[in-house]
Order: sequence, then C-alpha cells, then structure tokens
Amino acid sequence: MTDLSADPGGAEGLEPAGLEAAGVDPAGLGPGGSLAPVGTVAVAAPTLRAQTRWRLLLRRPTFLVGAGILLFWVVCALFGHAFAPDNPLAQQLLSANTAPSASHWFGTDGLGRDVLSRIIVGARDILVITPLATVLGTILGTALGLAMGYLGGAVDLIAGRIVEAVLALPAVIIAFLFIVALGPSTWTLVIVIGLIFTPLIARTVRAAVLTERNLDYLSAARLLGENPVRIMFREILPNVMPAILVEFTVRLGYAVFAVATLSFLGFGVQPPTPDWGSDIAANYSGLLSGYWWQTLFPALAIASLVTAVNLITDSIEQVLNA
Repeated sequence: MTDLSADPGGAEGLEPAGLEAAGVDPAGLGPGGSLAPVGTVAVAAPTLRAQTRWRLLLRRPTFLVGAGILLFWVVCALFGHAFAPDNPLAQQLLSANTAPSASHWFGTDGLGRDVLSRIIVGARDILVITPLATVLGTILGTALGLAMGYLGGAVDLIAGRIVEAVLALPAVIIAFLFIVALGPSTWTLVIVIGLIFTPLIARTVRAAVLTERNLDYLSAARLLGENPVRIMFREILPNVMPAILVEFTVRLGYAVFAVATLSFLGFGVQPPTPDWGSDIAANYSGLLSGYWWQTLFPALAIASLVTAVNLITDSIEQVLNA
C-alpha cells in the first residue's frame, strides 16, 4: 500500500490509479490534491449522481419532446389570454358551427366561439388543478406510506385495511360524492383528486420503505436514539425518493384524465369557462351533424398533454433505473 505520509503534499502528485491502490477515492481530493474532509465527499457524491442523471435525461429525445409539449401548454396557461386570436367567451351566432378556415383555424362551436381560443385559454384550469392535486396526493400518500412501512404493526394493519377499502370503491363514485357535498370548484377538484391519489401513492411508498426498513443504516440510527419521525423523513425518505418521483409523474398523467372526465360529466370546471373536457361534452353531439372539429381539437389537446407527461415519466424512470 502506498504510504501517503511520506509525501509532504499528502495525495498531491499521485495519479488516480495510485490513489485507488492506496484506498483513497480520487473524488475525495480537494484543491491542490489535498484530501478533502469526509463530509465534503459525502455531500458531493449525491450531487454528482444528480448531475449525471440530469445530463442523461437531457440526452433523451423522448424527454425533450415531452418537455417541449408540456412547456407549450404551460405558456398557454400563463399567457393564453395575451395571444389567443379571439375572446374565448365571445359569442358570434352568425359564425356558429363554422368549419376550420383562415379566420378561425380550428373553427367555431355552436355558439360561434373560436375553438382555438378556447383550447389555448382552457389549458389554464387543467394545468392549475392537475399539479396541485398531484402534489397534495403525493405529500399525503408519502407520509402515510412512510408510517405504514416503517412503523408496521397496528399502524400498518389499520391503515392498510382503510387503503384497501378505499381502493375497492370506484374512484368516480368517490369523486361524485365529494363534489356533490362540497360543490364543484377548482379547490374541490384539487382536494378530491388528491385524496383519491393518496392511497395509491401510499401503497407504492410502503413497498419501497419495506425494502429499506431492516438495512444497517436504520439500525444504526435507532441505536443512536433518533426518534421514528426523524428516521422516516431524514433517513428513509431520501432513499425512496426515486420511487416517489416516478409515482408523482405517473399520477400527473392520470390527473389530467381525471379533470377532463369530471368536466365532461359536468362535475368539473363549469361553463362558460373554457375547459377541454366541458367543451367536448357540450359539442360531441355535433359529430352526427358533421361538426367534428368542435370535439376533435379539445380531445387532441388532452391527448397531447397526457402523452407529454408519459414521455417525461418514461424518461425519468429509465434514467433512475440505469
């Protein structure tokens, strides 16, 4: 083994191969080749891994395509009113049911409202409700899953039975009950979808925690006297974060469908507010009369947003599993 004490410069001047032979990690060298403090190496390693994963993610065409589509809809949600060609609420009965043309690229609906403008502005509500509901479900589901997986015993048994009971019920029925009780609104949709996602995410997090519960680092934390809450959120949570991140992006896609479905059934965003789901519900009967554009373009908007989220999800999962 190489004697580092023989060199007054410490590890300076040694090649990486020599350092490895000496049992020294080259990543632990500080400026000038001096040995960095142990804490510095511990902090630098996860940061380096995160940077590597980010670079791999940016090299994936599927991620870039998904991120580009998602960014487009985010811009529409934030600034749609500024560049929409017409007022999405303005009714022009003389121009009702106009087919796509130079003046109305996506045509008009039965009330003469510009379909393109309603699609652009309609991105706002769905891109507000969807992330908020997914974040709420992820936070609640993560906390519940950590408690079920780590504490086990009666907590896991009781909470597990409640989760199974909730999952046995159709999600649409649960949503209807909450919305009828609370009334349709943006915050009602956020709460309802978030609560529906909570047991699904909790089950995934619990499974990830069970693989970590008996590892040595948790035994050491318990021997040091750390309380269970600190162990769950400071020790276990960082190690199950990849599973939580993938679950978040998956649920984000489901949330888009959930919002569109509830709006289509009349329990979501209420007319005349532009919304993709409610616009499909209001105009799908026009398909029999040949007014296909009134339904097709809002449906394509929903499909494009879900596809973008799924592309991002697949890319993240592949990078995390690489």
